[in-house]
Amino acid sequence: MATETNVQRETGHVVPPQVVPHGTPRAAAVTVPASHGEKPEKFTGVDFKRWQQKMLFYLTMLNLARFLTEDAPKLNEGEGDVESVSAVEAWNHSDFLCRNYVLNGLADSLYNVFCEKKTAKELWESLDRKYKTEDAGAKKFLVGRFLDFKMVDSKPVISQVQELQVILHEIHGEGMTLSESFQVAAIVEKLPPAWKDFKNYLKHKRKEMNVEELIVRLRIEEDNKSSERRLFSPVAAKANVSSM
Repeated sequence: MATETNVQRETGHVVPPQVVPHGTPRAAAVTVPASHGEKPEKFTGVDFKRWQQKMLFYLTMLNLARFLTEDAPKLNEGEGDVESVSAVEAWNHSDFLCRNYVLNGLADSLYNVFCEKKTAKELWESLDRKYKTEDAGAKKFLVGRFLDFKMVDSKPVISQVQELQVILHEIHGEGMTLSESFQVAAIVEKLPPAWKDFKNYLKHKRKEMNVEELIVRLRIEEDNKSSERRLFSPVAAKANVSSM
């Protein structure tokens, strides 16, 4: 009855008690752990890859992940013995659990769309086809944002570098790996017009830098530029003339 209680709590469906005939192999029935601490948040249509990985881990903890890829067993003609029938019934019951755990992981609007899928495998593959395609579009969008990103003189360089790093982090999160040397070269190339001389200086440096070292150099250079602007500002110049 522990399994029934857990299913009711997770899916909102009342599951009739499972009757396992005497002699049914223990391996045929899936035992669902009582702990659900790893349950992912409901999928709303955003960040499918992350939700999919969390759901897969959750179902693995429940010993149900294999039903995402297995086809339903069928009784061959003449196979009507108790053991074979019980094995099929046990599989169907576990597939029912798996399917409903996945459905329960969807927002209500998506639940209504996908609840017609009859098996866990059919449901999982349907979600994969729909949202993997949308993820591919998201990747192209991210790459476009990265290529179009241009730094301007009106904003602090370090804050703009941080914005670029966020885009790079999202690109990595989509499985597109960019080497650190490429990231360094890209950041240098996107420095604003007023940084032309420093950009050329960085380009001609022979020693390789990582991103952290580049940011330190940019921060120092930005502080130097700020100090120069304060020193040669009209107010400072007037003060110097007055003191003379």
